[in-house]
Amino acid sequence: MSHTALVLFELGGVLLALGILSALAARFSISPIPLYLLAGLGFGIGGVAPLEAAEGFIEVGAEIGVVLLLFTLGLEYTAQELLGTLKKGAPIGLLDLVINAAPGVIVGLMLDWGIIAAIVLGGVTLVTSSGVTAKVLNDLGWLGNRETPTVLSILVMEDLTMAFYLPIVTTLLAGLALAQASIGLAVAAVAVTVALVVASKFGGIIERFLASPSNEILVLKVLGLILLIAGLAEGVHVSAAVGAFLVGITLSGELAHSAREVLDPLKDVFAAVFFVSFGLKTDPTALPPVLAIAGGLAVVGIITKLITGLVAAKRNGIGRIGAWRAGVLLIPRGEFSIVIAGLAVGTPFVTSELGPLVAAYVLILVIVGPLAARMVEPLAKHRKKSMLRRQEQSQLTNA
Repeated sequence: MSHTALVLFELGGVLLALGILSALAARFSISPIPLYLLAGLGFGIGGVAPLEAAEGFIEVGAEIGVVLLLFTLGLEYTAQELLGTLKKGAPIGLLDLVINAAPGVIVGLMLDWGIIAAIVLGGVTLVTSSGVTAKVLNDLGWLGNRETPTVLSILVMEDLTMAFYLPIVTTLLAGLALAQASIGLAVAAVAVTVALVVASKFGGIIERFLASPSNEILVLKVLGLILLIAGLAEGVHVSAAVGAFLVGITLSGELAHSAREVLDPLKDVFAAVFFVSFGLKTDPTALPPVLAIAGGLAVVGIITKLITGLVAAKRNGIGRIGAWRAGVLLIPRGEFSIVIAGLAVGTPFVTSELGPLVAAYVLILVIVGPLAARMVEPLAKHRKKSMLRRQEQSQLTNA
């Protein structure tokens, strides 16, 4: 079989399997994300039938999936709303940074992996998966909820933190002095600032440029602009996801509605490819030796993210159920954690155990997060019914 035929065969099998898994998830009213990840785990490194021919396409498709997820999320908000939320949420961003990076740093030092590996692990434990959270928001219909802007501001602040973190950690891993990261750091700061100003002040010009007489022209223009900005953002060490998100917030009104309609099918396909891609990169045989450490770190990570979400929601006057929704939406770790680990693995400054530990940690939380989100409202309703029954019993007893 020729290479082209093999690529098409493997891609066809992957997409068909994803369709079946998605239908199965819908049948049982659960998120398909854990099923996508387990499918990737079964057919990746060390799996039952590794996918080799289609690997390049899947890798690029996964990046496109994250970009489209964040673009769609950006369509829900204007630049003014975002800037206001970021200004208001700065204290929560600092809390998030401190309590969620600390567990990774502490574990890295306790395992005697060295300060550089500890800093890398701190970045891994800090960053919520924007892609997974965006997918959960979409799947559960929570995009319009009151707590969503609060969650969104935390995600964006984390991604902006990565714009400053990645140049520094890359320099450390290269064995260079910290001062030599200053140029890259300055470029990242300028890129983020320019992007926010353009989104805030010149959104109307962009909308007029993208306005199109047909869906064909619209999807080509919008998709091209998204990928162009995402690529430029990634090139200056700013998250491609942040770039795509900023494109989304520049669009509003009828144009935003049309863009969402034409890109939704593409978003769904490539988002599924992203989650499969993560599973494909994980060797199942390397996970058992680090599961205990990863499990303990995951438990701490769940608690710290819940604290972040609950505190942030309380500051914004959000009710109990909304606060718990905010907390569980922050639990998943994913694309950024893997990127950070990928930078470190293979360098002389980190142990070979770092890669499997991060993979196990992310796999646990990327499964637990969506499942926990699915359980928030049923548990809240059960608790409310139990309280009502207790009140009724108390009233009967007093009578």
